[in-house]
Amino acid sequence: MGKTLIRGAQVLGGAVQDVLIDGETITEVGTGLSADGATVIEADGQILLPGLVDLHTHLREPGREDSETVLTGTRAAASGGFTAVFAMANTHPVADTAGVVEQVYRLGKESGYCDVQPIGAVTVGLEGRKLAELGAMHDSAAGVTVFSDDGKCVDDAVIMRRALEYVKAFGGVVAQHAQEPRLTEGAQMNEGIVSAELGLGGWPAVAEESIIARDVLLAEHVGSRVHICHLSTAGSVEIVRWAKSRGIDVTAEVTPHHLLLTDEMVRSYNPVYKVNPPLRTEKDVLALREALADGTIDIVATDHAPHPHEDKDCEWAAAAMGMVGLETALSVVQQTMVETGLLDWAGVADRMSFAPARIGRAAGHGRPVSAGEPANLTLVDPAYRGVVDPADFASRSRNTPYEGRELPGRVTHTFLRGRATVVDGKLA
Repeated sequence: MGKTLIRGAQVLGGAVQDVLIDGETITEVGTGLSADGATVIEADGQILLPGLVDLHTHLREPGREDSETVLTGTRAAASGGFTAVFAMANTHPVADTAGVVEQVYRLGKESGYCDVQPIGAVTVGLEGRKLAELGAMHDSAAGVTVFSDDGKCVDDAVIMRRALEYVKAFGGVVAQHAQEPRLTEGAQMNEGIVSAELGLGGWPAVAEESIIARDVLLAEHVGSRVHICHLSTAGSVEIVRWAKSRGIDVTAEVTPHHLLLTDEMVRSYNPVYKVNPPLRTEKDVLALREALADGTIDIVATDHAPHPHEDKDCEWAAAAMGMVGLETALSVVQQTMVETGLLDWAGVADRMSFAPARIGRAAGHGRPVSAGEPANLTLVDPAYRGVVDPADFASRSRNTPYEGRELPGRVTHTFLRGRATVVDGKLA
């Protein structure tokens, strides 16, 4: 790999410094650096961040390679500045055994564009009836630490309690998709004024909030870790804030689309806006931004959910739920959090690298930009403005809600252990 000298970047948005990479490691950080034979990147005006980490990605392989593969998904991740992603378990077959999680792990190793850490299912087949092989998945080559039935809620309180007890033994975490199924039967969008006017089945905020309230109390009772996936309502924020004030070991994530988009978008009946949990109100969006800023919400996670065009290019009721997000996440966070003054770039580094790596136990990721650390890095041009064109995506799917929208910022370079995966905005 040789040497690379990044010259004149603002490290975490702060001081302008040079960073020297030799092989897989950052060897020197300072000013006026030079290195014989090094590839030099002139980074004036650019922000250098630790490689981003996504705790919530759907790579679809095995089973739905028409939507995404580990290779195409990791190419999309690298394009978005990510050096590690956690792959959700709702594949076909479900990642509920050591064999399946090891398959995903090895596919990630072969892809080479970012590290892939499989998430194991909590229950067999995501059916919510019987615990999956949690210990075997943790002890496998994949070393699973995060478990989730995402796409479905672990709605049985006894099963959820047992899962929390089980993962506590090895420091794991259960990541809950908070959706009370009986309260969301036939739901198509957020329950509120817009759903009433459109005549679409409403998805009440309490369906999310009631599960979060139950699970933080279970986590407190057991003394275990629980993580809340894609938190989406102002009420959920207050429950998590209360739980943290009690010392409960709970963490939470918000998606980029829940930081920007509202249920008003559904008036278009464009299925690209159909997502689980649904787009909420402007009040919810503002509450989520404030909670991310003050640390009540710990991280941004993409919930990258690719679908083939036939699953979205149809009537609203028949459309699949989900949006792609890996390649636009950082731009949306820049627009909603940095340009509004709610977070600085050091805060972005925390919410999109340090904290998710810590929650998921992603070794070698979410590390400081300093000598001796692995060279997992992302270089961003914050002054860039561009219109989103899904034809340019590395993802196999194109179901983005941002098509034709101007977003700020562009990842110019991504480095995975010193090897450039993105150079001048293009995949290496």
